This record gives sequence, structure tokens and C-alpha cells, in this order.
Amino acid sequence: MATKVKRPKVDDSSDFIPIQRFLKWCDGVGLVLNSKVYVSKEGTVAEYGMMAKDDIEEGEVLFTIPRSALLHQGTSKVSALLEQEKAALQTSSGWVPLLLALLYEYTSSQSHWRPYLSLWTNFKTLDHPMFWSKEERDTLLRGTGIPEAVDKDLANIQREYANVVLPIITKHSDLWNPETHTLDLYKQLVAFVMAYSFQEPCEEDCEEEDDEDEEKAPSPPMMVPMADMLNHVSDHNANLEFTPNSLKMVCMRSIRKGGEVFNTYGQIANWQLLHMYGFTEPYPSNNDTVDIPFNNLYKIVKQKGIQSDLDRQQMDEVWETLCHMMEGKDAFVFGKQGCLTDTELHTMLKLLCMSYKEFLEFKENEGWEDDDDDEQKIALAFSFEGLPGLKASWKHLIHETARLTLNSYREEGWDEKDAAVDSDQVLIEDEAAYAELSSRQQRALQVRYGQKRILYRVMEVTAS
Repeated sequence: MATKVKRPKVDDSSDFIPIQRFLKWCDGVGLVLNSKVYVSKEGTVAEYGMMAKDDIEEGEVLFTIPRSALLHQGTSKVSALLEQEKAALQTSSGWVPLLLALLYEYTSSQSHWRPYLSLWTNFKTLDHPMFWSKEERDTLLRGTGIPEAVDKDLANIQREYANVVLPIITKHSDLWNPETHTLDLYKQLVAFVMAYSFQEPCEEDCEEEDDEDEEKAPSPPMMVPMADMLNHVSDHNANLEFTPNSLKMVCMRSIRKGGEVFNTYGQIANWQLLHMYGFTEPYPSNNDTVDIPFNNLYKIVKQKGIQSDLDRQQMDEVWETLCHMMEGKDAFVFGKQGCLTDTELHTMLKLLCMSYKEFLEFKENEGWEDDDDDEQKIALAFSFEGLPGLKASWKHLIHETARLTLNSYREEGWDEKDAAVDSDQVLIEDEAAYAELSSRQQRALQVRYGQKRILYRVMEVTAS
């Protein structure tokens, strides 16, 4: 199928001078680049990338970045002010200090980071769905969960800019200017951070806090020059390692001369790649997951089991208890091997399929008296190999819920008799037709079809 793509490729010979300035800057800040690799746009899957000019063996360090060369709120020229205003910059995202630093550094002609940030003369190569029109999102990405996530992002960005960022900009007009540091630029920098930043991994012992109930705050994002040049694939050949004094990109397996060096963002689902990074990995090499909303399961249960007002009242009580037990979660997640949230699905099916008398006993006992369910057994039972062996009533609920979820991808007025023909499957199997699609249409198709294939599989193994 299609080539693995991170961002739209741009062929521009004028990139030679910016990259030379960046490499000279790297030398000046102590970034050490292995002589066996080079940065280029030629031969890469998308935009800038790193290529091997010679054979590279497993374990070789490709480059080393001193921590002083990392760009974050602590290394920016405005770091002291950001520390002074720390209390006013607290938000749920935790990104505002870095974004204010980037607003300053990106627009300052005297910035120490200018040779690095000048690699992005504009952010037009970033094509996150937040930059698509609402009509494009709602049409091309219907059912995927991305439109809802983007709407939430945009509302948070606007609120954060208006309530936190703009007051700081206005207060410190010697450093920022509302006419230059606009909401549009702020939104572009949010996408830049989403696509290119890194977070320091939690120390191995961070889970062994004295107070186990206290959640450890995630480390703030930071920009890592050179590391962000590498393109992503799930099956990567390099990995970024964090040490007290530096960060090192290490070769995980041999790379032959002329090959591209790939980092990875992890085993991230295609819809998350598009939402957070603006690209997808093509079917069938993509790592797809699909969310099946709890509410869809509840709709199916109500259709089948409510015959009176008393039934409705009792079912609402069961559902309220389940929602409380799920602690704010709102969907089951299925991947290519089966249900990834098997314990949640198992719990909901047990409660929804028990009698009201059994439910009252469950509440009185604050759980099942003889709960001998084994996690490994549950995981196997809700894998695609195990699903056919579930109780008939459970399989029926899963099947109908998957069918209802699949219908959410359909256009209004869709007739269920058309289910035998999936237009997305036709498109993805027709190379000529696929090539005629725009890049946005292609990426949206990859997400939709990957998710729908999982739903088809769920329905297949739970069919009566």
C-alpha cells in the first residue's frame, strides 16, 4: 500500500543553508554526531530525517546531546521570569511555560536557539486535524473519536491562551507582543510541541513512592534538537536514552548503508498518531485500536431488557454503579488481538447480565463474595481466540455493541442493507483510486478502515 509517511515531503534546495547553520550550531553547543549518519530530506520517508552513510552496528551511539542544548522553560532566556510567574502558569496541560518560552525564542532574532528553530520557517508542514476545517474533521473522521478530541483541544487552547498566556504577554510587553504572539501562533506551537517534543521517562523507582496514593506528575515536555529530526515507525531501529548529563540516540539493531534511522513514539494507535502528530502509518502495518463507547453497550442492554418503568429504574441504578466503578473511563478498547480493557468489559457484562436481586447482593457485599476470576483467564477469554467461547448472552451484547459502533462511521441516511459493501475497503484496495485522494483523505481513510477492520473482526467472532 502507501509509503510510511510522517509529514508531507517537501523538495526544497533552499533547505541546505538552514541545515548547515543548524549543524554548525550543534557543534557549538557540544552535540556530537556520529560520522556514520547525516541529516537530509533526500531518501527519507518524510521531511527531515537521518540517514546512514555507512553500516551501523547495534549499540552504536548515533549522537549525544548535552542537557544544556535542550530547549525548555529552564534553558530559555525568559527562564527567570517563567519561574517568577510559576504560580500564574499552572494549567492542566502543564505546557504553558514551554510554550511561552517558544513564543519568545521563535520570534527573537537574537535567540540562542534561532539556528534550530529556523528549520521551521513556518508550520505549514504540520497538518494535525486541528488545522483541518470542522467540516473535514466531521466528515472524514466521523466515528474515529478524533473530531471530539480536537474540539476539546481547541477549546482548551483558546481558554488557556485567553486566561493564562495573554495576561502574561500583556504584563511583560518588553518580551512579548500580542500582535506578534497571537492565538494562531500559539496554536501552531502547541502542534509543534505535540509533534516534536519529548518527555523524560519516569524513574524506575518512581512507582515506589512512600505515599502510593499520590500520583506523580508527568515530566514537562522539552524540545530535543537532532532527536526530533528522526522519523517514526513502530518497528524502529534507534532509541533515545536519558542520562544525568546528556541524551543519547542508540542504534537498536544494525542499519545498512543508505538506510534511514527511525525513532518511535511507542506502540501508538493510528488515530492517536493523526491526532497528536499529524500523520498515520498505512494499513496493514499500522497499530490500530478502536474505542467502543460504554454508552453503546448500555443502549443495546436497554433495547433488549427494559419492558417497564421498574426495569428502567433498576437498570439505571446498575448503570450508575458501573459508571462509578469505571472511574471516569468511557470506552472499551479493542486492538488487533482482542480487547485491551478486558477486565472492564468482563465486569460490565457480569453486572449487566445478572438479575436485580443478584445486583443488590453484589452492592451489599461490596463486590463478589467468591471472586476467583483470574486476570490471565479473563485476558484470554476476551482475546479474538477466546471470544467465541463466551456465554451466548455476552457474545450477543458485544456483537450488537460493535455493530452499533460501526454504524457511527456511516453518513446520515445510510441504509444498513448497504453493509455488505464497505466503500473504505474498496478505496484502500484500489491503488489508482487511493492515489487520487488528497493526503488528508488518505490519512483519514487509513484511520477509519483500520478501526472498522477491528470492529468487523469483533462481530465475526461473536456471531451466533
